[in-house]
Amino acid sequence: MSDRPSPQLRSSYRVFRKIPTRWMDNDMYGHVNNVVYYSWFDTAVNTHLIERGALDIHQGKTIGFVVETRCNYFAPLAYPQTVDAGIRVVRAGTSSVQYEIGLFAEGAETAAAQGHFVHVYVDRETQRPVMLPPALQAVVDDLRT
Repeated sequence: MSDRPSPQLRSSYRVFRKIPTRWMDNDMYGHVNNVVYYSWFDTAVNTHLIERGALDIHQGKTIGFVVETRCNYFAPLAYPQTVDAGIRVVRAGTSSVQYEIGLFAEGAETAAAQGHFVHVYVDRETQRPVMLPPALQAVVDDLRT
């Protein structure tokens, strides 16, 4: 497959979040199970948005629906490790954002895995797409590469 991406460097990402692995993250082969990586993507991005005041998961009028995901794996991660999740935005429209996340073993310069997900932001009540609210747009702009 010639279109397989290459692992990105730490410097390719705008912000980082530390995520400790847990015993239960490992599968029977001794490394983190693939489904956990998607949970880390979600955790890294949404925690950043919440902390920056761009997302209110309980009372906010605007919520994000994941409409696309992808992950490429380059090196195993395993408990007990701390993972550094790098975040960046590569594409944003009026109601959607593509976040890219790189997962790094603590201290590593090259991603062990990287992927993306696309959020479409919708009105909580109608569940119809809406324009990115100003607070969210500001965070998205800060994450752009």
